[in-house]
Amino acid sequence: MRELTSWLSGAADPRTFPYPSVLDEFHRVGKHFVEKEFLGLLDGARARVAGVTATRDGGPARLLSDFLDVALDKWDGRYDYRSYLALRLLRLPTGADDPPPAADDATARQVRDRLLVRLVADALAFELAAAAHTTDLLPQRRPGPAVVTKRCRLGSRAAAAALARLGLGRAVDDAEPATAAAALHAIAVDLDAADDLPLRLSMLPVHITHDEYLFIRVLQAYECLFAGVADELRAAVAALTGDTPVAAADRLGYARDLLGTATPLFSLLATMQPESFRTFRQYTEGASAIQSRSYKLAESLCHTPEEDRLDSAAYLSVPEVRARVRAGQPTVDEAYRSAVRGGRLDGPDHDLVARRMDAFAAALLQWRRTHHRIATRMLGPRAGTGYTEGTPYLAAVRDVPVFTPAIPDPGPIYPSGGGPA
Repeated sequence: MRELTSWLSGAADPRTFPYPSVLDEFHRVGKHFVEKEFLGLLDGARARVAGVTATRDGGPARLLSDFLDVALDKWDGRYDYRSYLALRLLRLPTGADDPPPAADDATARQVRDRLLVRLVADALAFELAAAAHTTDLLPQRRPGPAVVTKRCRLGSRAAAAALARLGLGRAVDDAEPATAAAALHAIAVDLDAADDLPLRLSMLPVHITHDEYLFIRVLQAYECLFAGVADELRAAVAALTGDTPVAAADRLGYARDLLGTATPLFSLLATMQPESFRTFRQYTEGASAIQSRSYKLAESLCHTPEEDRLDSAAYLSVPEVRARVRAGQPTVDEAYRSAVRGGRLDGPDHDLVARRMDAFAAALLQWRRTHHRIATRMLGPRAGTGYTEGTPYLAAVRDVPVFTPAIPDPGPIYPSGGGPA
């Protein structure tokens, strides 16, 4: 507290904010238990920095403002899924003041892959540090050596596809799990050393249970994946409504590949100890994955949700996405049908796009079903963490169709009264 008081009594320069001591206090007891006096000082710091122009390019004032908004979410009474995961600090979409899009598709994909690798690598680095007794962070309910080894193996597998796309796949090939995890972390540090501070600031668990670290990083990784899926689906819509609708096949295929990362991530999450989860989830009320903006955006870009779905808690919790749908947001489903009916997508091109749609739909349905299974294992019949129904809700939506049934290829469309000229 001394460092924070000293900072407040001086020039309150965002560049010299005492992040380490503030993080230490949050990590010592968990966000839910930080003393009100300390939170009051942070609120004062926020007021001081509010007058400083915060640029959109990651300047010190912007970083401090974003961090304080995340740290003070419970103090403000606006704690939710997006603030729990500190998505703004990771420059992931939150629906409000989102970061500008990357200049081109290749850059956007690379940014997502780098972030995914860094999130998974950081989770594994924490597991190794805890196992080696070199950290006292989140000391309750440490997992045993076998679980740590399993997490290292599954985490390395979860990052493999992104590493391959970045041209770094061989760096962790065929290694013993702990060695692979250490190699992955070394790569991650080199990927974005300048962004190490925002990554560290994005870890603000509510409790001091070890497994909450893994829980947060995996959910952040999912948000990264679904933000990428939404980008690809938008591009698929644009392709289907443009002059080369078959280009949508590549976008749908890439989106399907992104979802392929979900399987090892779910396997990694499944190593979480149920009792650990039940311990820290007592303090996450108000934050639920039902509030995920990226997932709802991806879902609504596939097919316009039915009215009862739009009026459910899932979409009421993401009003900006719901508003887009109400305003007539174009979807892959309707763009595909329009292209087929207009004769712009037929023959082999039609078949390719239809197959890619089917493959993507199968992957998303599998993701939902796996999510339901893991939630059932962790929660049982308990309510969800955001005042939601929990597993009954997941069961009700797991088989909702991703797209409406594909249209058979109508074949060549000839002028009235004739066949081929």
